[in-house]
Amino acid sequence: MGRIDDRLEELGLTLPEPMAPPGNFELVTVHAGIAYIAGHAPIDGSAVLVEGAVGRELTLEEGYRAARLTGLSIFVSLKHALGDLDRVTRWLRAVGYVQTAPGFHDNAKVVNGFSDLVVEVWGDAGRHARSAPGQGPSPLNVPIIVDALVAVSERAADRARDLSASSLVPCATQSLTVT
Repeated sequence: MGRIDDRLEELGLTLPEPMAPPGNFELVTVHAGIAYIAGHAPIDGSAVLVEGAVGRELTLEEGYRAARLTGLSIFVSLKHALGDLDRVTRWLRAVGYVQTAPGFHDNAKVVNGFSDLVVEVWGDAGRHARSAPGQGPSPLNVPIIVDALVAVSERAADRARDLSASSLVPCATQSLTVT
């Protein structure tokens, strides 16, 4: 177990079962040191854990808890994609789309559930830029969907593979004359 797994255990948090993508896309795509995380909801495997609009079927507190569950869903997808949550070096950005009743204006307080969880687990490296727009009906009637961007470190095996591949390609050198 890594440092982040230890922190989750210390906080008494258990990751849910990984969610299957509900379409032809990846839940996490990694490119050039950034993990792009597709929209996640409070889902455990294929089970939706919370349904409804905040401000109608759900209270602000229930929305906040749904946002925390959404964070755990994201964590398990990251762990599956990266192999180790310790590879997440910095949380960069998150957008929390909150399904709200007309007249509900505390979207940011709902999304705080997600942001607070990330900072509890990653500390200062969990602080991120964020938006919290409200929305009408959402897929599966979930109260919140979060997508995010995180910085990730390379795995030693990936670096070794990249180095060995680059040693097979001859490098052209050029001298420059500065006048």
